Amino acid sequence: MKCIPILALSLLFLGNVIAQEHERYVPETNPLVLKKLEAWQDLKFGLLMHWGAYSQWGIVESWSLCPEEYGWCQRTMGKNPDNYFEYVKEYEALKNTFNPTKFDPQKWAAAAEYAGMKYVIFTTKHHDGFCMFDTKYTDYKITDNDCPFSTNPRANVTKEIFEAFRAKDFWTGAYFSKPDWHHPNYWDPKYPPRDRNVNYEPEANPDKWQKYVDFTHNQIMELMTDYGEVDILWLDGGWVAKDDKQTIESWYDRQLANTENGYLKHRMVNQDINMNELVKKAREKQPDLLVVDRAVHGINQNYLTPENRVPDKTLNYPWESCIISGGGWSHTKDAKYMSGLEGVQLLVDIVAKGGNLLLNVAPTPEGEWQKGAYDLLQEIGDWMKVNSEAIYETKTLAPYKENNICMTQKEDGTTYYMYLAAENEETIPDEIMVNSHRPAQNAKVTLLGSKKELKWEAVGENGFKVIIPRSIQKNSALKYVWTIRVDKLY
Repeated sequence: MKCIPILALSLLFLGNVIAQEHERYVPETNPLVLKKLEAWQDLKFGLLMHWGAYSQWGIVESWSLCPEEYGWCQRTMGKNPDNYFEYVKEYEALKNTFNPTKFDPQKWAAAAEYAGMKYVIFTTKHHDGFCMFDTKYTDYKITDNDCPFSTNPRANVTKEIFEAFRAKDFWTGAYFSKPDWHHPNYWDPKYPPRDRNVNYEPEANPDKWQKYVDFTHNQIMELMTDYGEVDILWLDGGWVAKDDKQTIESWYDRQLANTENGYLKHRMVNQDINMNELVKKAREKQPDLLVVDRAVHGINQNYLTPENRVPDKTLNYPWESCIISGGGWSHTKDAKYMSGLEGVQLLVDIVAKGGNLLLNVAPTPEGEWQKGAYDLLQEIGDWMKVNSEAIYETKTLAPYKENNICMTQKEDGTTYYMYLAAENEETIPDEIMVNSHRPAQNAKVTLLGSKKELKWEAVGENGFKVIIPRSIQKNSALKYVWTIRVDKLY
């Protein structure tokens, strides 16, 4: 994951990107996977966690190892940030001091459950190659003897996290980086790395590249075999792919490559890791596994993952927006988290457009969450206790959003109109207007959180106006988004 200039991207490229992503999506045909994908679309709200030895420095995950001229690759920590090779040694030595003794995944799972989250994606390995699971294929891992946390009974944190969240009926997903900048068959130590790609030519060194492919397959198969039921394999590093000049690189890299704002065009390197074979083997262990080969065109991207942005309309394929809740993707000291209003309204907006929200929370080096993360999830959970029926197992309802009102519907015809409050709007208005829909004459109209049936009036050709009694305005403890429920429409 990367920190990117979201506003600039949205303004310059959003329309073209949506069109291109639609063209890039290839529908799944496996019946088991299709059934699982439909069920995933009903979950609506998930948790993403970026955590690794890099959390000790509070930096942008692995990216300071990458010799590219992006802001997220800047080296600011350590004793020798200006000496690249010395910096790498210091970075990799973070393994020897990583000791998150306050790690308590049950506490995380309880907070996520209260917020209404239904699935978790955890970073088993980021681009730096440091493994947060007990792999037998490298000693660059949290369970290695040189890592002080290795003696802790919970050292295999991936297993512990999956078990804690499954106990709360969560789906589990393994984030896994296809590039591994620590592995000598990806970044060969004989050559300096040039950019994020493999630092030699795979076609000219087929034996070396095959060893890396085997290593990648072996590690993923460990996750598919030794960690219980895994629902989602969430692969990052879209540049590691077969190069047909259309599949490599994610949409933001392709779009920004031709701008004049400091972004560099990346080398196109054929980095074929035999994804079709890998997915086949993985589904022998996990038959209905969802695979998300992010930013790579083809059958192995079961849903798409707009990063740190929300499309401006519904999309014609399954999707989830992965969004930072506070600070960066990985731990940021004294991170500022989004407000409860921002979090609730973000979820509502995404769900109304047919997507899922995957909200990132970054654990600290000690293995805790910051208070701001707990506060945010508490506020979302408070809202969900009353309004969750307008979120779960809903479908889109055109026009999806009308001014500040988002819409969803159930299969039985029940519809929901969610009024998004302004920042300082603390009381529900005395009237809520919807111009694009109208209830049937015998429809029951209510406000979620109140049992009182509401009066409504027809407005214009197709709209209606709901009257909110003063008693509800005065006594309602709800905030951020008020939900009107209509049991039946024309």
